[in-house]
Amino acid sequence: MNPMRRRVCGGILALAVLPLSAWAQPSGVSQSGNRGAGIVQEGAISWDRLTPREREILKPFAGRWDRLSAERRRRLRRGVERWSHLTSAQRERVRERFRRWRALSPGQRARIRRRFEEFRRLPPQEQRRIRRRYRWFQGLPPERRRELRERWRRLSPERRREFLERRRLRLHSRGAAEGIRARPMRPRER
Repeated sequence: MNPMRRRVCGGILALAVLPLSAWAQPSGVSQSGNRGAGIVQEGAISWDRLTPREREILKPFAGRWDRLSAERRRRLRRGVERWSHLTSAQRERVRERFRRWRALSPGQRARIRRRFEEFRRLPPQEQRRIRRRYRWFQGLPPERRRELRERWRRLSPERRREFLERRRLRLHSRGAAEGIRARPMRPRER
C-alpha cells in the first residue's frame, strides 16, 4: 500500500478492524499486551456457563476459553451480542474484514493498533476531520483515487516530507483557533 493511502486510511481502517483484534490475538496476551493474562480471574464466566448461542459462535475458543482473561472473555461476549444484531450483509462485511485482518503480518497488525490508539487520543474535531477526508477520498471515482496515489508515489521522499510538513503547519495554524494541538511528524515505519 502506498504511503498516502496508508496515511489517509490507517486510522479509519483501524477503526474497522480493531474490534476483531480480540478474536485474532493469541491466547494469554491481553489487549494491552500483558502476558499471563490468560489466568482465570475472579468473576470470569466459564465455558459451561455460556449460552448455547454463545458457545456456537465462540466455538474456536472452546479449548482455551478458561485460560482467557476475564476482560477478553467480556469483549468476546460483547462481540457475540453485537454479532446477533447484524444483518447477513453486515456479517459478510465483518467476515471479509476479519479475513483481511488475519492476512496481515504481526507487524502490520501492531502498526494498525498503534495508529488506532493515536487516532483515539486525537481531539474529537481532529477525528471528525480525518473521517471527513477519508469519506471524501473514498467518494472519488476509482480513476481519480488511482491518479492521486500515483502522483504521491512519484513524489520524491523529500517532496513528500515537505508536503506533510506544510500540511502539518496549516493544520497547526487552523487548529490553534479550534484548540487542536498539532503533533510533530515522526518518521514512518515501512
